[in-house]
Amino acid sequence: RRKMKGGFTEEHLYLAYSHQFEDCIIPLHTSISLFLLSYCDCKLFKVFLVPVSDSTDDQLFDKAQLYDLEVHFISRCQLPLVVQSCCLPAIVEENGKFCRAGLSVVLRHIIQEIQQVDPSKKLVLELLGFKKTCLKACAEVSQWTRLCEISIPQAVENLLNASPHQYEDIPSEVLLFEKKLREPVRVHNDDKIRRQKLQQQKAGDKTAAPAIARRATKNLSPEEGTVMDIQEQELASLELRVAFSKLVVQEIPVTTSREPSHIRKTKTSDLPPLEHVFAEGLYFTLADVVLLPCIHQFLVFSKKNNKKLLDLPLVSRWYHRVQEVPGVKNAAAKCNMQFLQFPDLLFFPDEQLRDVYTIPDDLREKCEDSQFIGGPRPTMTKLMESGIEAKFSPHPCPRWTLDWNSLPAAVNPGKGKMSGDRGLRKQQQLNNLVSMVIKLSKPGDVIVDFCSGGGHVGIVLAHMLPSCQVVLIENKELSLVRAKDRSDELGLHNIWFIQANLDYFKGTFNIGVALHACGVATDMVIEHCIKAHAAFVVCPCCYGFIQNTVKFMFPRSHQFKEVLSYKEHMILCRFADQTAVRLPPERRLIGKHCMGLVDLDRAWAAEGCNYSVQVMSMEPESCSPKNNMVVGVPI
Repeated sequence: RRKMKGGFTEEHLYLAYSHQFEDCIIPLHTSISLFLLSYCDCKLFKVFLVPVSDSTDDQLFDKAQLYDLEVHFISRCQLPLVVQSCCLPAIVEENGKFCRAGLSVVLRHIIQEIQQVDPSKKLVLELLGFKKTCLKACAEVSQWTRLCEISIPQAVENLLNASPHQYEDIPSEVLLFEKKLREPVRVHNDDKIRRQKLQQQKAGDKTAAPAIARRATKNLSPEEGTVMDIQEQELASLELRVAFSKLVVQEIPVTTSREPSHIRKTKTSDLPPLEHVFAEGLYFTLADVVLLPCIHQFLVFSKKNNKKLLDLPLVSRWYHRVQEVPGVKNAAAKCNMQFLQFPDLLFFPDEQLRDVYTIPDDLREKCEDSQFIGGPRPTMTKLMESGIEAKFSPHPCPRWTLDWNSLPAAVNPGKGKMSGDRGLRKQQQLNNLVSMVIKLSKPGDVIVDFCSGGGHVGIVLAHMLPSCQVVLIENKELSLVRAKDRSDELGLHNIWFIQANLDYFKGTFNIGVALHACGVATDMVIEHCIKAHAAFVVCPCCYGFIQNTVKFMFPRSHQFKEVLSYKEHMILCRFADQTAVRLPPERRLIGKHCMGLVDLDRAWAAEGCNYSVQVMSMEPESCSPKNNMVVGVPI
């Protein structure tokens, strides 16, 4: 990194490069990243293209100059070590110790940096949406993030890499986007907007739209060229008025006058639904920026191969509407994207469509009924009759403890920010995990603290094991920044910080640890460790959040699958969360037993992958209501 004007420091952005498909750089994550840089006119980052293989040529270099960016080629072996452990795209700062990896994390950071350097670029920050949460939830738990970040880019890449005769049907991922655009919009303060829509419908007032279109055109900067070539009747809708009011220099407010009494008294359930203008609803966000290069390449491929888009009227309408957003056409021109126009696409009105979407099960949200009738006793009895009972191994070092009073203040998890009791319990939890990791580790090991939060576990391990490399992985930026501040205070040199989802970490390691990873995050950590043939020490949490996902089906072990259905397993998970201190002792005992059964299922699943696994209770058990610890060692 080097200092830039205004005291800000340049960061390095690393993008993968496989090949070029006409005006598109593959992988699509790279094209998307470059499109965002062009749209925001961002020169804050030094951009590197990283060939995915040694056979990749560098013929793209001259063309990359057209992106109005200084682009450099670098081999993977020349990457900073922390980046070599991650999927691209990635951004590195702080002397190679702090890395952000994965498309959503990287794009969100680019936007935040642009706005920090130039606060006048408020429209750039608006890309993050209401409360700045656009694509913030990780793909493992959010169907929408998964669709934008993984499913659609991968589906379009597969299409581009396939031969034309292999293309028969529209990818199910694109159909899912079409379905998303058909759903009613839920936005902040939508009740008020829906009442205004009802008032407009009753009054038949469509006179404001042409005036808004003219005002929007006048307020746009001269360099934008042709602007808002949207049909005048479309602009008559309230949704479009609200959406495009945010995209002009002077915002056009939605009317704030008090509605007539008959409008105010209308039940919310009787109000007209809002329709999508952009991908996430009414407003142009980062999701649109991510999807536009993908859908563009899909449409270009379809047109080139004479494929009729009978099922995609809303995607087609969205595609042309996004082109009219100020700045999008200029960004596309920089990226060599030549947009298709309406005559180039076959477009049918809704009544001619067949409303059938063949979406595979792995792309559907798992919406099993979580309202169970009855308690866990029948399920526990059913397991017991099959010889399955919760088993807890004895703790190998129940009285082991760190000498907290002799450690630097920054190592202490409380450090004045927790109550005395809570700080003590956190120390006790760390005693358990650190004792097991120290027992399993050897000099030179790489230890990964998954879902690290503020770094309570990782910082203690880095301080106690200076001969080991410790990696903290966390999706929440503020938590990881706090951990880095503590690390800097301690002067630790054997620690890396990676803001990313678990799946974007591809490095080799010896031990994985996780303290209170919520729900299926615990299963993800165990799976990651098994793939790396690494030992694991995990303390599960939030059993009630466990559910079938794209990656995991429950129960996990074949022993439990032979006895329990998914619904019966969910009963165990729901009651495993009932271990709070305020509950009656008998109820907490049942909760503890359910915890033991759920973790036994996890242990047996790992043993099926050639692991030796023990489930034990942390000492003292009062250190946490979620006091199970699962320790696995590869055989």
